[in-house]
Amino acid sequence: MTEAKKKVKEAQAILRHWREAVPDDRFAHLVKDAGRGLTRALQMRLTEHSVSFGHWTFLRILWVEDGLTQRELSERAGLMEPTTFSALKAMEQLGYVERRQQPDSRKKVYVFLTEAGRALRDKLVPLAEEVNKVALEGIDAATIAAARDMLLKMIHNLAEDESEQSRKERRMPSTRQISSLLDRARKPEGKARQKSKQTV
Repeated sequence: MTEAKKKVKEAQAILRHWREAVPDDRFAHLVKDAGRGLTRALQMRLTEHSVSFGHWTFLRILWVEDGLTQRELSERAGLMEPTTFSALKAMEQLGYVERRQQPDSRKKVYVFLTEAGRALRDKLVPLAEEVNKVALEGIDAATIAAARDMLLKMIHNLAEDESEQSRKERRMPSTRQISSLLDRARKPEGKARQKSKQTV
C-alpha cells in the first residue's frame, strides 16, 4: 500500500469513528482531530522548504512583530520557555533568526528575524492559505462565519476559565513538574512489582 493510500485510509477511519462510533463524543476531541489534520496538512507542505511546524509557529509571530523577548515569544506561542529556547537555537543555526541582548537589559534576550527568515514569509504564507482552502472546501460562507464566531467564543471562555483557576491557585504545570508527577505516580507501581517478585 502506498503512503498516499495509507493516509486516505487513516482519514476515512477517523471520519467513521466520528460519524458512527462516537457521534456525540466531547467537542474537545473533535476540535483536536480537526486541529491535528490542519497541522499535518501544513507540515507536509512546510517540509518542502525545510521548515518544521514548530518553527512556523515562531515565524508567524515574528513576521507580525519582530524583536520580541524569548519570554514574550513563549507566551504568544503558548509554549514553555525551554521548548522555545530549543526551537530558537535550531532556527538560529538555520539562519532564520538571531538572538541579541540589548545594552539596557543584559538579562533579556531579544529575537530578530534575519533576511532569510523574513523571506520565508512569501513562500510559506500561501501554503497555510492553501491548507485553509482545502479544509473549508464545500462549506458555505455563513457556516464558516458561524464556526469562526463559535471558536472565538470558546477561546474567550477558556481564557476566562484559566484566569479564574489562577485565582484559585491552580496553574498550568511546567514540563518538569509534569515529569516529576509522572515519576512519583510510577514509583509505587515499580515497588509493588519488586515486592511481588521477592515474595514469589
